[in-house]
Amino acid sequence: MTEISPAKLPRTQSNNIPLGIALMVATTMVFAVQDGLSRYLAEQYNVLMVVMIRYWFFAAFVITIAARKAGGVRSAAHTAQPLVQIFRGLLLASEICVMVVAFTVLGLVETHAVFTGYPLLVAALSGPVLGEKVGWRRWSAIGVGFVGILIILRPGFAVFDPAAAIPLLAAFMFAIYGLLTRYVARQDSTATSFFWTGIVGSIAMTLVGIWFWEPMLASDWLFMGALCITGVTGHWLLIRCYEVAEASAVQPFAYLQLVFVSVIGISVFGETLRTNVAIGAALIVAAGLFTFWRERVKR
Repeated sequence: MTEISPAKLPRTQSNNIPLGIALMVATTMVFAVQDGLSRYLAEQYNVLMVVMIRYWFFAAFVITIAARKAGGVRSAAHTAQPLVQIFRGLLLASEICVMVVAFTVLGLVETHAVFTGYPLLVAALSGPVLGEKVGWRRWSAIGVGFVGILIILRPGFAVFDPAAAIPLLAAFMFAIYGLLTRYVARQDSTATSFFWTGIVGSIAMTLVGIWFWEPMLASDWLFMGALCITGVTGHWLLIRCYEVAEASAVQPFAYLQLVFVSVIGISVFGETLRTNVAIGAALIVAAGLFTFWRERVKR
């Protein structure tokens, strides 16, 4: 699972849109590979252990980034909202675990098809949670997106598969995480939020995941190393992306991750793309793109 959300990463200075788009495309490719590796490892070993090791490298990454900023780690760790930051970190770690479980149960294609709706959940909840105004156009887009989700889930046809609700839960959790990120940004810097995300998640996953440690084959350690490297590389590319271009210009290209994940799921894991999933995903993406466009027009 990825964190392609502009709210929690630095974005300043230049606005080189072609370079930003190229970096976003590269980011989605790397995160798609990361999700494929996560699915493979989670099918072989306990999900909590896999996510724990991934978080160790993520924590090392955020500490390295913080150390290179002005004021160092002490400055990055300073927050006026420690309880909210801790909850954010715990929520994201939990969401990643739920998402990886969904990979093993439903596969990459259907999991991401449903999860793609999280920006619409953010838009829908931004009013009651943050007090932001949501106009009728965005509510219409949200409605279209949820129709797409229903098409994918197909409730009422035969027996509804409860497993289909797993990625929907992950999308809801990530939407709340994104809203809390906007909330803490009112007082804390993006560097601080990024730091707490990695550190809290690493501590929490270690406390839980260490009890589920399993011996790993030497060959699978190579895959684990690749998982950690893709995670760090993906976050670095994402940071660079938002440093060189406006988030509103490059964020729509984040939907390409659904395409890359589908290619990996079908070609590597033998998944299939059902017609209802393709139609539902197309509606969700179209609604999401419209929502991004409306936000850009308002700004």
